[in-house]
Amino acid sequence: MRASFLSDDCPPMGIYETLYAFRDSFGAFMGSPGTHPWSQGFPLTTPLPGGPELPASVDVTWEDRFYPKAWGHPRLREAIAAHYNGFYGSRIAPENVMVFAGGRPGIHTVLALLKKHVEVRIGNVEWPAYLDILTQTGTAWRVVPFTKENGFHPPNAAYFDRTGLNAKTHLLPVISNPGNPTGHTRAGAELEELIALAEQPQNGILLDEAYEMFHESRGVSGIRYVRNLDDSNVFLAGACTKGLQCPGIRIGWIVASRKNIETLSNFSSFGMGGVSHPSQLYAVELLAAKRVAQAREAVARHYGMQRERYGRAFAAMGLKVHTGDGGFYHWLELPAGLEADELNRRLFRHGAAILKGFDCDMARPHAKDPSYRSPYASFFRFSFGPLLPETFASDVALLQRVLDEYRADAAKAAAGANG
Repeated sequence: MRASFLSDDCPPMGIYETLYAFRDSFGAFMGSPGTHPWSQGFPLTTPLPGGPELPASVDVTWEDRFYPKAWGHPRLREAIAAHYNGFYGSRIAPENVMVFAGGRPGIHTVLALLKKHVEVRIGNVEWPAYLDILTQTGTAWRVVPFTKENGFHPPNAAYFDRTGLNAKTHLLPVISNPGNPTGHTRAGAELEELIALAEQPQNGILLDEAYEMFHESRGVSGIRYVRNLDDSNVFLAGACTKGLQCPGIRIGWIVASRKNIETLSNFSSFGMGGVSHPSQLYAVELLAAKRVAQAREAVARHYGMQRERYGRAFAAMGLKVHTGDGGFYHWLELPAGLEADELNRRLFRHGAAILKGFDCDMARPHAKDPSYRSPYASFFRFSFGPLLPETFASDVALLQRVLDEYRADAAKAAAGANG
């Protein structure tokens, strides 16, 4: 067969590697009837208790069949600016907003357009796609340690440590907040300090706020503390994917200085061509102020309840819980001797899967290297995002069963080894 013209260094993101391995083992796709999507990073897409209804349709006119504007529909840019200004007291303009087809294209574009003297700092444990994006864009980055000793939550200053750098190097931390996969959240004074550091000369930040509403505060965003957005390299990424419960419409955005938004829109003029008008108009409906206020309450209440009761159950079955107070994941450590790879092999038989801690390791090689030993081999991410409350008992029982099976097999093997 003729050699491909395309790069061989483009493996699927870690989550998809798990999904493909699950399909090959179980014989069906994750999400099919009878499967347990604990590896999946999406929310319920049906109304939450006490939450707003989700729009069933959107009107499309003859104008909406034109090419979309490179920077986004004016109504959506206005709605996004009003969303931040109304809830966080910011004073951003529509010109500070650029619309993308989801959150990750915005993040990818920012990193792809970084100047060569900008170095990214990223936590050792973060969303798997960051590693793929950093690699494919040729971005220079260094990891910030995430350990049990620092609670998987290093201080803000660690992201701006200039040890060994020359004066020409500028720093851009990339941080998910609330964190994926750990749930650790920077809020209040800690978030204010982070933004103050990011606004200093030679600094910036790309703050991924996909899980903005998944916190007891009902909403956490760095925009609350930005003093001068138009004179900064602060980039905030948001989307309709999580708190607004609509990953399928593929609407996300970047909030940044007017100058940086102009650069992003120039890229869109040739590299993206704008975003679907019907999807953008649907997002306008989602962002209605009264609707968002109701959604904030429902999201915080429902997912706070789920986080708390799953956490209790996991601790009771002997897992170490290292989760923060945000997002819809648990960051868990397995008993000694059991690694996430083996856990998944056992879960696959029962139609379930988790995301391995290895896949969230930002220091691991992008291409497979069997010699690499990740410090997170015995950690995993459990998602309760798509789980209905009524599956709680069966979820817990299934995971307990698999852990008990492992312990029994380990005890049998030890007895055999001892004669």
